[in-house]
Amino acid sequence: MSDSLNASEAPRSRSTDSGEAAPHAPGVSVRHTRAKGEPRFPDGPSADPAGSHFERRIRSFQPRRSRVTAGQADALQRLWPTWGLDIDGQRTIDLGELFGNDNPVVLEIGFGMGEATAQMAAADPGTNILAVDVHTPGQGNLLNLAEQHKLSNIRVGNGDAIILLREMLTPDSLDGLRVYFPDPWPKKRHHKRRLIQPEFLDLAATRLKPGALVHCATDWEPYAEQMLEVLTAHPDFENTQAGGGFAARPDFRPLTRFEGQGLDKGHVVNDLLFRRVQHGDRPDQSPTGA
Repeated sequence: MSDSLNASEAPRSRSTDSGEAAPHAPGVSVRHTRAKGEPRFPDGPSADPAGSHFERRIRSFQPRRSRVTAGQADALQRLWPTWGLDIDGQRTIDLGELFGNDNPVVLEIGFGMGEATAQMAAADPGTNILAVDVHTPGQGNLLNLAEQHKLSNIRVGNGDAIILLREMLTPDSLDGLRVYFPDPWPKKRHHKRRLIQPEFLDLAATRLKPGALVHCATDWEPYAEQMLEVLTAHPDFENTQAGGGFAARPDFRPLTRFEGQGLDKGHVVNDLLFRRVQHGDRPDQSPTGA
């Protein structure tokens, strides 16, 4: 991953002569003692946007707790009301209204710190990216990158992508789906937590337009094999590779710094590129949970 889209770092803030704390600087960790019940970011993402409105289910993600820098916190406070979306499951989203245009919309599930998302948004300004994650530092970092590079085609979603798909998006509203390096849940007893399962594809298919591209990538070979098996068997999707199997990494997916480090160590990264088939090719199906 090129460093050209990385958020900048700055020295730790110091106290002023008046005894008041200086403004937070990017790159400085936030340490704030909150009163009981006080939200972490009053104008930012909710801690649990869907609350208890929906039944508990097997989660395909593991929330990661890590320190938020001052720059990330500032971005969350300032930019979330305009570019953020809490996935509460309580309303249907008009994607044209959300982005302010009728350009194609791709859903990205899990974006880490957002560097690859920002690069893809910069390279293809005519495509809107709805990027969903539960990692607060990553949300703040992606908002920072979007502002720094004037990427108006990014919106950042906070919460469970299943609730977003099932409760908040309309049929045929998405032009693509990206799932890059999801948690592989390597232990056999945890395989049921993997995102790419038949039930998830049932749901995703109802929200994807015919011809929409589903792009998955993973460096965990057993998971790659499972993804290939599940996608190949699903009647709503077809492999873009004439002979079946994995695809070469397309130019539009950036090679991240961490991926490059893995490749240097001999890791194998597999990409899968499948398309949503035409609706007429099979009977309509009601959406299901995952």
